[in-house]
Amino acid sequence: MTHLPKLTPVAAIDIFVTAVLIYQFLSILRGRRAANVLVGLGVLLALYLAALAANLELLRAVLQTLAPYTPLGLILMFQQEIRRMLARMGQQGWTGFGARLKRREFVEEILLAMDALSKTKTGALIVIEKDIGLRTFVESGVALDAVVSRDILLAVFFPKAALHDGAVIVQNDRIAAAACFLPLSGNPALASTMGTRHRAGIGVTEESDCIALIVSEETGQLSVAVAGEIERDLTLADVDARIAAHLGGKAREAEEGEGDTDPVERLERP
Repeated sequence: MTHLPKLTPVAAIDIFVTAVLIYQFLSILRGRRAANVLVGLGVLLALYLAALAANLELLRAVLQTLAPYTPLGLILMFQQEIRRMLARMGQQGWTGFGARLKRREFVEEILLAMDALSKTKTGALIVIEKDIGLRTFVESGVALDAVVSRDILLAVFFPKAALHDGAVIVQNDRIAAAACFLPLSGNPALASTMGTRHRAGIGVTEESDCIALIVSEETGQLSVAVAGEIERDLTLADVDARIAAHLGGKAREAEEGEGDTDPVERLERP
């Protein structure tokens, strides 16, 4: 009786990694024409096994002749799917770099939107979730589940848009909801010095570890609220640095060593 090899930690890791790669590849193929190609290859493999069992020499010889070219053919046929799988793996952030890159991208989109909103003095309140969930506040607004982008944020906060009142909440690098109602800060000293938008931005940070980004509709001034405290009259570089410090990672200025260059100018470079 043949004994199966022992399942060692190395073998377990080998099986797990292989299974993950196969799952990622099959999940990308699902519902695509490439899946039919795999079915066709499976049929050819079944024919080859049948040829061996039935001693069909001609069929076996033809299939054996084609076999060495199969890997190259698979690469050519599935090049788009392979690229898609590698891109998806990079977005998972397993190495940490993918997560930082993804975070950097959505932060840049927010900075671009805040710059445009500030120039037109359009009020805005953007809340970025950290570890403590904001589901209660998300459910008070209109669900979007959209990729964070400058254009979407500008459309949401356009003064005549249906969703411009309230806050946008960002969860897991995506816009979870817009027109969300947030609790106002309980600090009585703020009532006479700040408007509802700023007090709401401070209030939500008093109840969670999120960061709130605020654009004043009166002055276009940029503000950042964290842990019940607010900093006002900030530059885009300041906002970028506060987001990086709160969420982890580095601001673009620190990453690229570009001195005091405006982050919007950097983002718009070709």
